[in-house]
Amino acid sequence: MIRYTLKCADGHSFDSWFKSAEAFEALEGRGMLSCSVCGGGAVQKAMMAPGVAKSAPQREGSAPLKLSQPDNPMEEALKALRKHVEENSTYVGGNFASEARKIHLGEAPDRLIHGEAKPEEAKALIEDGIPVAPLPIIPKSRST
Repeated sequence: MIRYTLKCADGHSFDSWFKSAEAFEALEGRGMLSCSVCGGGAVQKAMMAPGVAKSAPQREGSAPLKLSQPDNPMEEALKALRKHVEENSTYVGGNFASEARKIHLGEAPDRLIHGEAKPEEAKALIEDGIPVAPLPIIPKSRST
């Protein structure tokens, strides 16, 4: 595993873990990286000094950190938001833009949905007056 400090076009800085440098490059090349703060797609590696850990990081007097568990209030809030969205809407994956448009036009049943859309698709929905909003959570298809 490798941790990179990333930065979006709006200047937000955040850390993310990747299986390898090649895995990061593959995701970057396919445009599958987004800012964890604003959701923007223009993300690149920030300047950073590499850190080499001799063992799993530990807080004083506590068990080793688990990457699968929230580490701070922001992560806990994002976990709660994800749970709420998943329990109260239907996941439509990459069909989000077309499904949102169908619902708006009355061609599909009215319901709450969530999924992924390319930036140009989301922009077109907004320009057409279709109410959508980016969510600051990692899509299910990319969270494993």
